[in-house]
Amino acid sequence: MIQAVELFLDEIWNEVMAIYARESRSMGKSKNRSRLQAGMKDYLRVAWRRGKFNWEQGRIHIDVYEPFSWSDHAYQIEAGDYITELTDEQLREEFFPALCGRVDELIRSEEFGAHFFDYQFNVVFEFEREHSVITFQRRLVNEPKLVELKKMLGQFIQTKIMSGLPVLPGEHDLVFFAQHLVNPDLMKQEEKEVDPLIRQLSDKLRQFPKRRDEWIRHYTSAFKHWAQEQFLPRYFDPLGDYGLEWMMKEGTDLSAVDSSELDFFLYAALQIGFSDPDTRQKYLGLAVLLGSKRAQDYLQTGSGKFDSTYRGERMEGKNNDVTQTIEIRILAEEEAAYGEALDYITGLLRQGFPKGYQLKLKSSQKHLLPVKKLAKSKLHQFFANALSYPGLYPKLAEYADNAMEEFAWYGDVEPGEKSVMPGTYAVMGLGLCSEAYFPLVCRYMELVDTEHQMVQDGYAEAFADAHGVQAEHMPVIVSILLGGNEEGTRVKNITIDRPELAEALVQALQGKEDHQVELVLSRIFGNAKKLSTAAKQAQPPLREGLEQLLLLWR
Repeated sequence: MIQAVELFLDEIWNEVMAIYARESRSMGKSKNRSRLQAGMKDYLRVAWRRGKFNWEQGRIHIDVYEPFSWSDHAYQIEAGDYITELTDEQLREEFFPALCGRVDELIRSEEFGAHFFDYQFNVVFEFEREHSVITFQRRLVNEPKLVELKKMLGQFIQTKIMSGLPVLPGEHDLVFFAQHLVNPDLMKQEEKEVDPLIRQLSDKLRQFPKRRDEWIRHYTSAFKHWAQEQFLPRYFDPLGDYGLEWMMKEGTDLSAVDSSELDFFLYAALQIGFSDPDTRQKYLGLAVLLGSKRAQDYLQTGSGKFDSTYRGERMEGKNNDVTQTIEIRILAEEEAAYGEALDYITGLLRQGFPKGYQLKLKSSQKHLLPVKKLAKSKLHQFFANALSYPGLYPKLAEYADNAMEEFAWYGDVEPGEKSVMPGTYAVMGLGLCSEAYFPLVCRYMELVDTEHQMVQDGYAEAFADAHGVQAEHMPVIVSILLGGNEEGTRVKNITIDRPELAEALVQALQGKEDHQVELVLSRIFGNAKKLSTAAKQAQPPLREGLEQLLLLWR
């Protein structure tokens, strides 16, 4: 090895080892390492960046994390005069192999601990001259460490994923498990291999909504990363830095597209679509460009599990289970048309159509429910229109029974504070229109995710406006208040100003947990001090009833 190459290599290596030593000390304090994380470090980029006015007056840049294209946080050091002596051939034939050799030896050692380096490691080298840039890269694999990781993953799947409750994977394991599912070194990139594991863990976490949301977020992110870093760059060039837009590379040979990988890309697109419909739409469009007939069918008619079109006497319908959309066109604004539409939608749900669908509606009626904060969506409009026909109440209740599902969400709005559980518009409307559906309202309030859904906070006020505050309605009112968010505000039109109302409220609160009693009474009275004041000012027998409520609060 000539001296210039050796000086360049030693200067770089001394800095790399110093960086790793500092980071090793920092990582040594971390106690949250997952058993599925083979190591922390998997990337090293060394680059000579030319100077602004003279390429020889540049600096050595070292990245120990794969950088984003729009940022530069590389460590920088000066180089000696030897830099001008280095030729492209020397860098290719001597420097880069020697650098990779040192890295390979280091990642197989435990100099910085057994879990400092991942089983795989990417080495990248770039050298900028006046009018040219050379780039070399190599992927190194520590095979014994990979074998150990595969063994650990297999044990994890059997003991933490396939086992029954109460055994759950740790929070720190979820992100690495998601990443491993799309790692071809660890898992076959086939739907039949990956999907059962995703479904099993999703079902297992169903009663733990926060953990389930994290899991969905992690595997969605893993699929996106696989698509943007592994699959799409083979056939497309990115437009911009965020992986949102892609242009097919010139001369792409569609006959050379790997059909099994394309199938997995379609599967990834569908999984991403549950929480990011826009990306699903874009990915399916890219798959069409790659010649996928199945992607084209997905976009046009869905998976094929459902008849995609329906033509009735008074309405027309279309559905697509892949994009999770239903289209309804009302041909005649009359009860029979909305009844036919309800039968159509309910029938789809019975067959397994996604409950979190988005509805596209063509109708001249534009009714909305008198509930504050509800989204003014086409889905809301459809059910409000149907509720204008009392004869359809049984069909609406039948639809709600089929639609309601805990921790599920309609797709009629962007995820956020106006998102609601399937069945919401039908249930709320029926509860405002008829006492016959109060039990349905109570069932809904027991199911609703009070931590993530907020719009039901305004339902108590609408209910009181529709029915007044009656003693016989108190169990329903309490159920509605308990279905609200803990941060819900006081309901000003629910007033306990008669002895029978106070007595009914006391009875309705019997057997409730302390925090439930506090939630109900705070939403009616504001706080304990205001209830105490109201009790002191009231005349018997109302005073005794309010005092009983105060005792329950305390």
